[in-house]
Amino acid sequence: MKKPTPNPPEADAIPDANSTSPYVSIETRKLHEAADRALDFYLKPSAAIMSAPYIPNQMFLVNPKADTESLLANASESLASATVMLGDFAALLGGTHRKTLLGIAQVVMLGELAVNKALDNVDPNA
Repeated sequence: MKKPTPNPPEADAIPDANSTSPYVSIETRKLHEAADRALDFYLKPSAAIMSAPYIPNQMFLVNPKADTESLLANASESLASATVMLGDFAALLGGTHRKTLLGIAQVVMLGELAVNKALDNVDPNA
């Protein structure tokens, strides 16, 4: 009668049995180290990037003395204008580009609705 699985190899047959790495030869270790460096370069941000605080560009600043109602009204008008521009531009396109642009227009329109609702909830200044 045959066994469904073969016997496991003896511990002496496995080179470097105490190692957890499957890379035994020097070539595969170098390849593994190179792959780790490449992945770290693309997937792990450097410490300098993560530790630097975000400093916004000061070319365009919102007036710090502007009231919330004015800011929301301005944002609502900007989003409404963006919705119209996106709709007009989508009319010039066809196929998937048109669908993508109309999707973006819908997201902008949802933002406009949220800003309008926030504007409705703001108590006007007396």
